[in-house]
Amino acid sequence: MDGFSDLPFRSVCRELGSAISYTEFVNAIDVVQRSPRVRKRVAQRVNFLSEERPVAFQLFDHDPDRLLEAALILMEFLPDMIDINLGCSDRNVAGRGAGAGLLRTPEVIGEIFRKLTARLSVPVTAKMRIGWDDTSLNYLQVAKIVADNGGALLAVHARTKKQGYGGQADWQTIAEICQAVSIPVVGNGDVRRAEDIDRLKAATGCQAVMVGRAAVGNPWIFGRHEREDVPQSEVWRVMRRHLERSLEFYGEHGLVLFRKHASRYLSPYPIPTELRKQLLTVSEPEEFLKIVEQYL
Repeated sequence: MDGFSDLPFRSVCRELGSAISYTEFVNAIDVVQRSPRVRKRVAQRVNFLSEERPVAFQLFDHDPDRLLEAALILMEFLPDMIDINLGCSDRNVAGRGAGAGLLRTPEVIGEIFRKLTARLSVPVTAKMRIGWDDTSLNYLQVAKIVADNGGALLAVHARTKKQGYGGQADWQTIAEICQAVSIPVVGNGDVRRAEDIDRLKAATGCQAVMVGRAAVGNPWIFGRHEREDVPQSEVWRVMRRHLERSLEFYGEHGLVLFRKHASRYLSPYPIPTELRKQLLTVSEPEEFLKIVEQYL
């Protein structure tokens, strides 16, 4: 998740039970650039802790040769997998033919996987949606192309590009993909509670479940705990741990970047408007922690 699944957040999720980490997606154009500033930003995005392994570096682009070049460069950071994004619905990504935009050019997907699997020493995986819109549900074709061209694993978000994050995920499409390919399939979409993990696996036969937005403010979902069952003392402990990691990783900017997580951690509580505003504007980490500790 762009802007969310950075090292501080992923490491907290791993401590609470997640089985694998996916980095924020990285633009292949940025990776192949020679600008020190851009390369530094890329390195930050793919930075990870050893205890996070296995780690997948997520790449996006529409150009097979540039994706290969970028993947080869990223191998110096020792990923466990290279993941190709076939699911981002953002118009700035899909509109240029990358992310979910690649679903409109299945032949390019085949070329990407042929080239990368032939050259890389680690598994190449994909995260896809089920089609561009309801009139082009080509998920079986795309899944088979990925599998037939060396893809090692396929994560499926059971919505179309046009749906974005609206409407309902069609879990039946995941079940059909599981029957159609021999590689492991990871189910994704509408997993909002811990109980949804087992429901999705039972309904589709997928081998694993990917949790994204539901983990923001609720990393306990990876330990199969429902958010309402998490004690306030545990929320305080994890918030403090997360903020410490953010400050270590980003320096003085860490609190600013942590605020969006703080808002979600505290969302179940009836915090007065003025106090919430104070929390999201305070500039000193110590003051922030003091306010949260007093409340929780």
